[in-house]
Amino acid sequence: MPTFKYRAKDGAHNIDATIEAQTRDEAVEKIHQKGYVPVRVEECTFKVEAKEAKAAVPLKGRSTKIKSKDVTVFSRQLASLIKSGVPILRGLKIINDQSDNPVFQKVLNDIQAQVTEGRALSEALTQYPKVFPSLYVAMVRSGETGGTLQEILVRIADYRQKQEQMFSQVRTALAYPAIMAVTGIGTIIFMLTFVMPRLMRVFSKMGQELPLPTQLLITTSEYLQKGWLGMGVGIILLIFLFKQTTRSKIQRLALSRLKLQIPLFGVFTLKNELARFTRTLELLLKSSVSILKAIRVAIPVLDNEVIKEELAKCSKDLEEGGSFGKSLEKSKLFPGFMTSLIAVGEESGRLDEALSEIASSYERDTDETLKVLTSLLEPLIILLMGLVVGFLVIAMLLPVFQMNTMTG
Repeated sequence: MPTFKYRAKDGAHNIDATIEAQTRDEAVEKIHQKGYVPVRVEECTFKVEAKEAKAAVPLKGRSTKIKSKDVTVFSRQLASLIKSGVPILRGLKIINDQSDNPVFQKVLNDIQAQVTEGRALSEALTQYPKVFPSLYVAMVRSGETGGTLQEILVRIADYRQKQEQMFSQVRTALAYPAIMAVTGIGTIIFMLTFVMPRLMRVFSKMGQELPLPTQLLITTSEYLQKGWLGMGVGIILLIFLFKQTTRSKIQRLALSRLKLQIPLFGVFTLKNELARFTRTLELLLKSSVSILKAIRVAIPVLDNEVIKEELAKCSKDLEEGGSFGKSLEKSKLFPGFMTSLIAVGEESGRLDEALSEIASSYERDTDETLKVLTSLLEPLIILLMGLVVGFLVIAMLLPVFQMNTMTG
């Protein structure tokens, strides 16, 4: 593709950079899309050096320190600035100056430098896939192409905010049962490692055979006192082996299939994944991304390998000229509610509306299911801890009752 060298105005500042385009008119249009006023545009008669064309990625390994909320706030702020008539380059600088995350500031500095050199914003974002995933880049690119970047950024921010709220609800719902479980386990360990050794001295002075529950309790207590190091190493080893097994695609498929087969939890997993997929697909279609590309971008958003594999097959059928809705109907995995609405949406030309209805329905279902699961989890943990503590108390008191019976 030809390269054009240009000078443009960004407010009171002059910008000298290069841009790739098929024609001079296309280059001028791209410069306008960046929010600049072109002063001089001429085709380069030389090749751009590799050093200039290559974007720097100085923070590839440190980008994980950037929170999802930082990117959401960035998207909403940039949309507001563009709506107010602020050029993209100046908007990036304003947001960069206001950011309190030093790692994100360095990322924005690099993106700002690339945009100054003439690259599109979407092209600069591709250098940071951990910060700006393929979904984000695809939507920004469609906004640049259609001249609706401000609207696209608002949609991205709204979508990310909904996802963050959903994850926050899950964490909040599981926080109380987790605290209860940790407290209960801590109490049991305290009784076995601190209380039980003192009772053992009393039991040894009795000179009588101890009941079976008490013997089991003593054995467990001794193992915890002497073998705690080995048990800790074993737990770490199990965690390491689990992480290793999830790296293989076959093992990830087996684990994903198991998750879908667990009663109640499997239905929750399926609906949660389908809600994320349909909401993402709806967002991309509303951003004027083609359905085939939208499906390919939306699939990596999911976690379950079985669902991803089935959707990939449907995408292949669509590429060969088939119908997306009919491809979904062939699979036994997807509910009839979803496949029917998508088929009707395709026929009526309102697929984005059908996807919105599906996503809203499944989001409500997953929210209700989560409430039911957490409400059941709390009494279940209380019951389980009560049984364990009750067993400990009975096991410790049985020798005393036995001694009273013999003396009586």
